[in-house]
Amino acid sequence: MSLTLKARVPVRAKISSLGVYVPPKLLTNADLEKMVATNDQWITERTGIRERHIVEPGVATSDLAAEAARRCLAKRGIAASEVEVIIVATVTPDMFFPATACLVQDKIGAKGAWGFDLSAACSGFPYALQVGAKLIESGVQKKVLVIGADVMSSVIDYTDRTTCVIFGDGAGAVLLEPCEPGEVGLVDFYHEIDGSGAVSLNMPGGGSLHPSTAETVAAKMHYVHQDGQAVYKFAVRKMAEAAETVLTRNGVTGKDLGCFIPHQANKRIILSTAERLGLPESSVVINIDRYGNTTAGTIPLAMQTAIDEGHLKKGDLVLLASVGAGFTVGATLLQWEI
Repeated sequence: MSLTLKARVPVRAKISSLGVYVPPKLLTNADLEKMVATNDQWITERTGIRERHIVEPGVATSDLAAEAARRCLAKRGIAASEVEVIIVATVTPDMFFPATACLVQDKIGAKGAWGFDLSAACSGFPYALQVGAKLIESGVQKKVLVIGADVMSSVIDYTDRTTCVIFGDGAGAVLLEPCEPGEVGLVDFYHEIDGSGAVSLNMPGGGSLHPSTAETVAAKMHYVHQDGQAVYKFAVRKMAEAAETVLTRNGVTGKDLGCFIPHQANKRIILSTAERLGLPESSVVINIDRYGNTTAGTIPLAMQTAIDEGHLKKGDLVLLASVGAGFTVGATLLQWEI
């Protein structure tokens, strides 16, 4: 369809390249059956997950992020030295400081780039995408690398069947550049947070409130804690609401979309959102069965799946949507320009 764009910025931003990476090691539902009191049927029916990728000991978020970045830049055919800004969305940084973006900058050789980390959990990638887009739209930056990466296995208690079946490790990176004449790129977004949801999904230990001690470790405060029902109810409602908001104010319906690329947290949440938007399942990108929930990595990984499966081509209107710990909520409308 033809979009009527607001004349709000002199420069528009677009995704010009995409690169993804997951570690080779698999953790299947059959493996988890040997670790906790669960089974493949229970996991698949409730989440849609069959397997997830897990790092080997000593592999950090910056390692996954750097590899995704290298692949992204290689596809674009540019050197890392051309990157001006690096934004890493993650809730599993290598360490509190320095920022993971600093470590990635050094690993890929992006000399001269500046950057920072962004923490918005499962909404991290779309949030970072908009921050990067605004830097492009300002006219100050020309090449911004946006990375969503998490090693969730580093903060998961593999004796807790309510969380260990959900999460995996992975990373994805996109390069943002100014649109060429005739291109549309990133169109609009809607973001929201609800801090009252912090009690429902968090990692309580290790911060300034509960610094790391022998007691916090013994109490398993350095693992993900989740109220699954509260998160599910919020996500089902808010992912759809955010998506509807950004579509409605741009005069777009679900039928106009080339594909819908949601955060991969739970297959039932994804399909519920798609049904509310009037989307056929064939236009909804779902790869949670192969990767689980990789937090900030899910949306770029799903972008690659959309390309591989022929659901995403140049000129398509694409909707991104997410809900994450915080609670954080995000939806993005863009035109694919690769």
